This record gives sequence, structure tokens and C-alpha cells, in this order.
Amino acid sequence: MPSPFPWRRALLGAAAIAMAAFASAASAEPVTLAEALARAGKSSPTLAAARADVAAAEGRAVQAGLRPNPELGLEVENFAGTGPFSGLGEAENTVTVGQRFELGGKRSARQRAAQAEVDVARLRLQVAGADLLQQVRNAYAEAYADARRLDLAREQFLRAENLQKVAVELVDAGREPPLRAMRARTATFEAVGRVRAAEAKYLQSQRALAALWGGADDLPEPTGAADEALPEGIADPTTTLDVRLAEAEVTVSIAVVGRERSLAQPDVTVTVGARQFRGTDDTALVVGASMPIGIFDRNQGNVAAANAERTGAEARRNAALAGAIRRTRDAQAALRTAESRLNFLKTRAEPEAVEAVRIAREGFSAGRFTLLDVLDAEEALNTVQSDIITAEQERGQAAAALIRATQTQGSDQ
Repeated sequence: MPSPFPWRRALLGAAAIAMAAFASAASAEPVTLAEALARAGKSSPTLAAARADVAAAEGRAVQAGLRPNPELGLEVENFAGTGPFSGLGEAENTVTVGQRFELGGKRSARQRAAQAEVDVARLRLQVAGADLLQQVRNAYAEAYADARRLDLAREQFLRAENLQKVAVELVDAGREPPLRAMRARTATFEAVGRVRAAEAKYLQSQRALAALWGGADDLPEPTGAADEALPEGIADPTTTLDVRLAEAEVTVSIAVVGRERSLAQPDVTVTVGARQFRGTDDTALVVGASMPIGIFDRNQGNVAAANAERTGAEARRNAALAGAIRRTRDAQAALRTAESRLNFLKTRAEPEAVEAVRIAREGFSAGRFTLLDVLDAEEALNTVQSDIITAEQERGQAAAALIRATQTQGSDQ
């Protein structure tokens, strides 16, 4: 004989269907924030590129200190002509060695500019390291928050499943219409959908975190909140990495102006050699000197360009200083806001939401409240718990921003 309540069989099978939908998560490797930071600092492609830039700048600095090479010259005159000059009998062979002497302090100016560029490259490496660590902290905080959201979604499913069982019992007892049980089943499947979405989001954030140290197949599992010691007091903005880098770029621009000005001074090339006269088999010394005449090209265009770049570098330094102050204050304000919000949610909102769910569930079991009352209370609790996770993530990211804004030394020297 068919069951008088065909919906009941479907309701009782909802939990099994939902649990079967929860596929086993891919194996993940537990990782702390400190371990994530260390991995990124060791194997990040971004830092590898910045280190290569430093090596290139150091190579250019070595090149800048080298003197011009001497030049070897050979001249053969008075041959392959007419009369006595038709052969090589009257030929004159001249062998010379020439050396260009740089005037106007070109070499020292070139060395200063190259060394200043090395200093900039090293600071850029430190800035790249600081930026990378901020990205790791942000990605870690997001992955940890997504892991907690996944746990919360699974808890919500279990609560929905429990509520569905209670609804079925009340319908069987004739205290609720069958529609209430159908609504409870819908809530259970909605919870399954939230779990699926949370699983996908968590997997995405895991991969994003691993990508920061070049991991292709890694699935790191954050094992704790991104809590770090925060800088005490307000750092001197002029000592922060971004301002130091901007100041170093000003130094480079000044050195480049000096280098370009030195190039306006012409160099002297001195040659010394020996000339052999085939006709008499005599030899004579040859000495010469040459230098360009600075009538048209005095490197004035490059000097003007270097001066303009210096003006731009000084403006960027001023902007960097203002930006450092603003980022520090913004990060401090964001951190205070996140901590205040988190404290309110944990101490006030969540306890009240938990109590409301308890009262609604007990009242529903006793027949004093409807299923809709319970679902409303559950939704309010879900929202509060989700807001707590978001507030904790925002606190972690604000802390990462504050550490980065006040950082004076890079982790990669």
C-alpha cells in the first residue's frame, strides 16, 4: 500500500542526498602565515625578476668604471700608383697606437650614476619583497576566511538538516501542514548550494595563495588567523621604503644630470706610432692628437632631458611622502574600524542571534512558533557569523596594509 505521505520519503532522503553531494576535499598541506611568507620570499618569480634587475645594474656599474680601450692603427701610403709608386718599393707603412682620454670627469660621473642606479635597483627589490609579503598576508587572510566560511556553510547545513527532521516529526504529529516540511527541505538544499559555493571559493583562494610562491598544484590550508605583531607608534614617513626609493631615484636623476653635462666636454685622442719608408728603409716616429670641435653637438638636448627628469623625480618624491602618510593613516583607521566592528559582532550581535535561534527552535518544537520564525532566526545568525568572518578578514588585511605602509626595510636584502 502506498504511503499516505509521499513527500515524507523525499524528505527523509534529503539528508542522504545532501551528504552525498559533499565530495571529499582535495588533499591540502597545512601552512602557517610565517611558512607562507617564507615560501614566497624564497621562490617567488616576482622576486627572482627583481634580483635579476639588481644583477644587471651591478653589471652596468662595473662597465661604467672601465676606461676606453686603446686603438691599433695601420696605414700604407704611396703604393699601387704610377711610375716609381706602381709597386711597394716606395710605400710608407705607419703603425700607430691611439688612446682616448676622457675629460671633464666623464668616468667618475658615469660611475656615480651607475652606482646610484644599483642603489635604486636594490631598493626596488626590497619594495617588491614588501609588496609581495603584503599580497601573501592578504591572500592568506582571504584563504583562512574562506576556509571558515566553508566550515560555517557546513554547520548551516547540519542545522538545516536537524530542522528538517523536526519539521517532519511535527507534520507526522499533525501539528504542522506538509508544506512546512517541504519548506524545510528547500532550506536544506539551499544550504547544500552554499556549501558548494564555499568549496569553490576556498579552492580558488588556495590556488591564489600558492601562486604567490610559484606553486602550480599546491593547495595550502591556512592553519591559523593572520595575527602578527603590529608596528608601535607612527614611523617617520621619510624612512619608509616607498619614500626611500623615491629619494634614491632623485639621487639617480641628479647623477644623470652630472653625467650628461660631462659628456659636453670633448675628449682627446692621442696617437703614437712608427712610419717605415720602404725606399730608404728608414723609420720615423709619428705623434698625433685629435679632438672634436663642439660647435653643433654639445649634448645640450640630453642635458635638458636629464634636468626635466630630475624635476619629475623630485615631484614623485614629494608625492611618495604624502602617499606614505596617507596610507599609514588609512590603514590605522581601517584597523580600528575592523576591530571595533569585530568586537561588537562577537560580544553583542552573535550571542543575541544564538539565543534567538535557541528560543525559536524550542518554541517551534513546542508548537509556539512557526517554521518561518525559525528560518528567520537562523538567517539572522548566519548573517552575523558571516559578518564576523568578514570582519576578521578585513582586520587581517588592514594589519597587512599597516605593516606595508610603515615598512622601512625589505625582507630581501
